[in-house]
Amino acid sequence: MIKASELPLAADGSLYHIRLTPATLAERVVLVGDPSRVDMFNQIFDKVEFESINRELHAITGTYHGKRLTALSTGMGCDNIDIVMTELDAAADGRQLKLVRVGTSGSLIEGADCGGLVASAYAVGMDGLMNFYSEWDAPLRPMEEAFLRHMELAPALARPYCAQAGGTLLASVAEGMHHGITVTAPGFYGPQGRAVRLHPSIANLNERLAAFSWEGIGVSNLEMETSAIYGFSHMMGHEALTVCLIIANRPKGTFLNDYHEPMRQLLGTVVERLG
Repeated sequence: MIKASELPLAADGSLYHIRLTPATLAERVVLVGDPSRVDMFNQIFDKVEFESINRELHAITGTYHGKRLTALSTGMGCDNIDIVMTELDAAADGRQLKLVRVGTSGSLIEGADCGGLVASAYAVGMDGLMNFYSEWDAPLRPMEEAFLRHMELAPALARPYCAQAGGTLLASVAEGMHHGITVTAPGFYGPQGRAVRLHPSIANLNERLAAFSWEGIGVSNLEMETSAIYGFSHMMGHEALTVCLIIANRPKGTFLNDYHEPMRQLLGTVVERLG
């Protein structure tokens, strides 16, 4: 029996943060960062059966052409993913979930320009989160070691970990998209090589990341959630994929300010393909 303090519930019996129950959670789940982005599913779904909002966690469960899906916002960062994935797994109540994160990201290669789509075949987590769990078995240890040798990271930094997308989802949902390695950073500024008032401790971070590849697939983009989603899915037996709309091209220095319509189209594509 899990103590109430270890897996807290809300007064209505739902999971404390995500406010979902086994009855209100579908087996197909679309994850987005921005809670306002979940509102788009009111137009995408044919019917909405459930909705909840708690802090940055906004959930809608409904149907699309006979398929039952849940859309859930996670907020930003792997610390939020630790909460979301743990509670989704609890609400799944033994079911295997198909999880697709639909997000925005910055590209590290000129070929993935603003407005393009990148699917994360692999993820490298620079946050170290998986290393806090005894079940983590480092399924891609050779990739981790190759990344460490390539990057020559300082010992003071967290040990990176690697995980990969669910093969079925990658083949179906990400058809026609650029497939790459996504690096997940534990922050937006210094951890992604940005210098504002403070300066990154890793010199030429983006260039060094962009020069890494594994089994013929190169690093394509930087974001803040995918490695944790993939890592938890591996440990918990779920299937996960991230597809990102590129809104910043770091080598070119370009940024896409208005991406509402391409994001709406991407969400529609994912819902259509998520079988």
